[in-house]
Amino acid sequence: MQPKVPGSMADESKAPQSPESLRPDVSGSSPAPSAKGASPSLPTRPGASAPLQVPLDNELSRRYRDRFGAAILNALEDRKQSILIVDAAQLIEIARYSRDEEKFDLLEDYTAGVRLKIPLRADELPATLVPIWPAANWLEREIFDLFGITFRGHPNLKRILLPDEWQGHPLRKDYDILQQDIAWVQENLGIQSGQ
Repeated sequence: MQPKVPGSMADESKAPQSPESLRPDVSGSSPAPSAKGASPSLPTRPGASAPLQVPLDNELSRRYRDRFGAAILNALEDRKQSILIVDAAQLIEIARYSRDEEKFDLLEDYTAGVRLKIPLRADELPATLVPIWPAANWLEREIFDLFGITFRGHPNLKRILLPDEWQGHPLRKDYDILQQDIAWVQENLGIQSGQ
């Protein structure tokens, strides 16, 4: 039995999750099947023979597959990052399971630890994770501010980095940050931008 260590994600029934526990199982077992319709070939780095992404089949990913079945669309390791691609409709339940059962009790960033990815249509909104991890409040506001993604059910979705009157979202691929910066500085400060 493992004692609960302050600050660890372990409980008395499970060993702590380490980066090594998230690595693919190399015991010779066959990899987990990929999601229906997923591309059988994985991308590789230009000029390299090793794939960028490899199937993730370890104890942790198997627990998620056992618990959520078809809601786990794919499990991959990409540049030593464990990724579970999950059905958007099950995001809240999977996030709650991650926090309560797997003891991932700290949402440090939307891109740290095990990644839960959800495919969305352009007109589809992801659910907020604030009820699961309160730290998601600030992170979702940052994502909204920079990318323009609206989180369904967020308690206070407003800009966090840019001024309230800023037009657009700077990290979108269709956004001309220099033009927007010049326009905002001229309109709100009454000076010519130095860029």
